[in-house]
Amino acid sequence: MRNKVIPYGRQSINQDDIDVVVNTLKADFLTQGPKIKEFEDDFANYVGAKYAVAVSNATAGLHLAVLALGLKTGERVITTPITFAASANCVKYVNGEVWFADIDPNSYLLSLESTRKLIESKPKGFFKGIIPVDFAGLPVDMEAFRALADKHDLWIIEDACHAPGGYFTDSKGEKQMCGNGNYADIGIFSFHPVKHIACGEGGMITTNSESLYKKLALLRTHGITKDDMAENHGGWYYEMQELGFNYRLTDIQSALGISQLAKNNSGVTRRNEIANAYKEAFRGKIKFQYVPEGAYNAHHLFIIEVDDRKGLYDFLRTQNIYAQIHYIPVHTLPYYKTIGYGDADLSQSEHYYSKCISLPMYPSLTDEEVDFVIQKVLLFSS
Repeated sequence: MRNKVIPYGRQSINQDDIDVVVNTLKADFLTQGPKIKEFEDDFANYVGAKYAVAVSNATAGLHLAVLALGLKTGERVITTPITFAASANCVKYVNGEVWFADIDPNSYLLSLESTRKLIESKPKGFFKGIIPVDFAGLPVDMEAFRALADKHDLWIIEDACHAPGGYFTDSKGEKQMCGNGNYADIGIFSFHPVKHIACGEGGMITTNSESLYKKLALLRTHGITKDDMAENHGGWYYEMQELGFNYRLTDIQSALGISQLAKNNSGVTRRNEIANAYKEAFRGKIKFQYVPEGAYNAHHLFIIEVDDRKGLYDFLRTQNIYAQIHYIPVHTLPYYKTIGYGDADLSQSEHYYSKCISLPMYPSLTDEEVDFVIQKVLLFSS
């Protein structure tokens, strides 16, 4: 076992995935064909949203989301420091200002109370939106964030890149799938290879707003359309109505995404089996992410906290266990240091970073490999 490399994440590609890609390669369209719409429809149905827009990657999706919601130069958005930089960068792409609120020390999610305090410390209208992140696959309580957002006239983008298949239970006892659009204005998903649904690269935007859907679809393709045109010179004619981008997904990737999506429920079930094995072994010995009652963690990651994080990281590598760190707090990265963030209290995020380490978590991880990881973590921690 020691001679086999065990990464923190890995795509699961089977023969049926290969077959659908080959079939698409033999078909008429490699891009801008029928597989894209099929993938969008399947994905919207899966998460329970009315609309889905496939894009080249989740970062593109975040960029289009802030554009569609009308964010302008100098306007301010709140997000978490414990996320991949793209959750914040999308605001900077349109020359907005990123403000960070702290995390909950047990769930590792953006703290509702920290967000509330930040909003209420400023005049009404100071902020325009919130970007909560379903970190590690654990759903944010979007109902609570929606109530806060409505009170202060803010929009919400749910960064659900870690969480397809995750859900929380709302105050009515109803299951709310991550990215279903019932509480957030827009949801964003990622199809990077280490995520649940691997397309090589790719992303999906979900919404329940028809107007936002039309805006997102227009911006995705250069701002060009053949619908609702001012004039029409013939079948070839189109109009560029806005300055958009080439953020399209291909039919090749979409075909793979359709196949991968069909297996996501079983993949999330396996991820939870692995998480339960970790929890059983570490309970009372090593801290791990807390899951609130009624929530279902899609477990993109399984994170523990240890005092000697660097020591454990290095030791596991000697055993060919390639654990990873998620994430360096965004506000401490050189770029964000240069734009400054003053005296903000982000102590929980910084404390978390000093101890966090992500253990291997992917559906094809075997029980034997899980036991090996547990054994080595406990050996180092004893």
